[in-house]
Amino acid sequence: MKIRLPMVHLTTGVLEQIAERRNLGQGDACQDTSLKWKFLGLAQADLKDRVNARLAVQGISRTIARHMPKAVSLPTPIGRQRDVLYLPARGHFVVLGTAGSGKTTLAILRAAYLGNPNTGNSGRTLLVTFNRALVTYLRHFHDPSFKNVTVENYHLFARGYLNSRGRMGYNTICQPPLRANLIGAAVSHAAGSNTHHAVFARGNEFFSGEIQWIEQHGIASLHEYLQAERIGRDGIPLDKKSRKVAFEVLEDYLVRRKAAHKEFDWDDMATAVCTEMDADGLSRHYKHVVIDEGQDFSPQMIRSLSKAIPQEGSLTFFGDMAQQIYGRRMSWKSAGLSVSKIWEFRENYRNTKQVAALGLAISRMPYFKETPDLVVPIAPKADGPLPALVECSSPRTEMALVRDQAVEAAKTQTVAVLARNWDLANEVAKHLPKASVKLDHDLSTWQAGPKIYYGTFHGAKGLEFDTVILPFFSQAALPEPEQVRAFGEEEAQVLDGKLIYVGITRAKTRLIMTFSGSVTELLPTEPGLYQTSSA
Repeated sequence: MKIRLPMVHLTTGVLEQIAERRNLGQGDACQDTSLKWKFLGLAQADLKDRVNARLAVQGISRTIARHMPKAVSLPTPIGRQRDVLYLPARGHFVVLGTAGSGKTTLAILRAAYLGNPNTGNSGRTLLVTFNRALVTYLRHFHDPSFKNVTVENYHLFARGYLNSRGRMGYNTICQPPLRANLIGAAVSHAAGSNTHHAVFARGNEFFSGEIQWIEQHGIASLHEYLQAERIGRDGIPLDKKSRKVAFEVLEDYLVRRKAAHKEFDWDDMATAVCTEMDADGLSRHYKHVVIDEGQDFSPQMIRSLSKAIPQEGSLTFFGDMAQQIYGRRMSWKSAGLSVSKIWEFRENYRNTKQVAALGLAISRMPYFKETPDLVVPIAPKADGPLPALVECSSPRTEMALVRDQAVEAAKTQTVAVLARNWDLANEVAKHLPKASVKLDHDLSTWQAGPKIYYGTFHGAKGLEFDTVILPFFSQAALPEPEQVRAFGEEEAQVLDGKLIYVGITRAKTRLIMTFSGSVTELLPTEPGLYQTSSA
C-alpha cells in the first residue's frame, strides 16, 4: 500500500546586504571605487576596521549569491549573530547553539572575516570540522574571494602538519580493522593473568572505547589515568582495578601496534600534533582557527588546534553539546581554552515548530540529563506538518515506503535518508535510485538542488535537507545491540539517543520515521508529537 503524506515547501531566503553603511558611524562615507574615512567620536582606524569587516562579509555573500543556486545561498546574519561575526581577531571564543541556530553559517562568515586582508589582524585561516561530508559542503561555498581560508577536516590538517615535521610516513596509521584485532589480542593476553576480573565480560568493544577515551584526553601514564575524573559505563565511576587492567591493555596494544609499523591511530594523532607543536619553533602556518561542529572534537584535538596559532591569533569554537555523538561528558572546557564569555544561541532558524518540538522533547529524555553546556532551544515560528511515524508490516514494506517517499519528495526538494550505521544505510541504498548521493568521505563535490542523499547520522552532521527519512526506528535496532553489550543499556541509550536527535534536526520541513516490529523506546511518547500511520 502506498502511503501519501503531506508535502510542505519552504522557500529559501534571499541574500540581503550585510553592510548597513548608515549604521557604521556618523560622518563616514563609502563609494563604490574608494573609501573616504571621516570620524566623529571614533578613532579613524577603528571606523575603518568596522567598515572593512562588514564589507568583507558582504563581498563573500554577494559572490556566493552570484555563483551558487538560490537553494544553497548563504543566509544573512541577523541580530546577535553579527556580534559574534565581528568578535576581535585575537583570543579564544566559544559559541554554543542549538541545532538550526546558524552555527555553520557563522563559522563560514567568521572565517571569511578573519582571512580578509581588510580586517585588522587578519591572516591565513583554517576552517576545520570533523566529518568529511561537511567539509565538502563547506567547500561548496569556497570562492576566490574567500581569501586566505583553508577548509579541512581535522585529520587532514593533522596528517599534513605531521608530514611537514617528518612524522607521517607511508601507511603509518593504524586503521580500525587492524586496531580492533590488536586490541583483541591485547585483551586476550591480559585476561590470561586476570582470569577472575569481571571487566573482561564487557568484551573487546569496552576496552576499545576506554583506550579511545584515554587517547582523546591525552593521558600518558597510569598515574594520570587513575587521577582523572572518569565516569564509567552506565554512569558508575570506573574502579581503580578496572582502570589498571584497561591501561595494561592499552600498553600492550601500543607495543603490538609498533611491531606492526603503525605509529598512530586516529585517536592519538592529536597527541602527536601537540608534541610536535610544543617542539616547533617556526612561525605558525595559520593565524586563525575556526572550529565548526566542535562538540565532535576530542579535548586533545582542540588543544592541538589552540597550539596551531600564534599568541596574537584567534580560535573560535562553534558547537552544540546536544549533538555530541563521539563521546560522553566531554566538554571544550577540558581543552583548556581561555574564554571570558560564552555566547549562546537558542533561536532555531532551520526546523519548523513541529520538528523542533520533537527535538526539544528528545532533549528532555533521561539520556540527555548529564549533557554538559546544553543550550535549550526556543521554539521557531515556521509551521509545517507533524513528524510522521509509520509502522510497517515488514522490512520489505518499510523499504518500499522509504523509496516511494524519497522519490516523490526529491522531485522538488532535497531529501536525506539516514540510518544508524553503514550496514543499514547500504541496505536502504539498494532500494533507492542509482543517482542517489552517498554522504561519505568519497563525496568530492556538493551538488545543489533537488535530489536524494543517503548515509549515516554521523555523516549528516552540520547539514540540512528539506525532507529527512529515518528508517529502522525499531527497538531491535535502536539502541544498537552491539553498543548495549559493550557499554551497557544506559550508555547505549545516551549514544544512540543523541544520534536520533542529530537525524531529526536535519529536517527543515518534513520528517518521516519508519519501523517494523516495536518502535524504539528512545523516542518520546508525549501526545501531539507525531502523525501516526501504518503500511
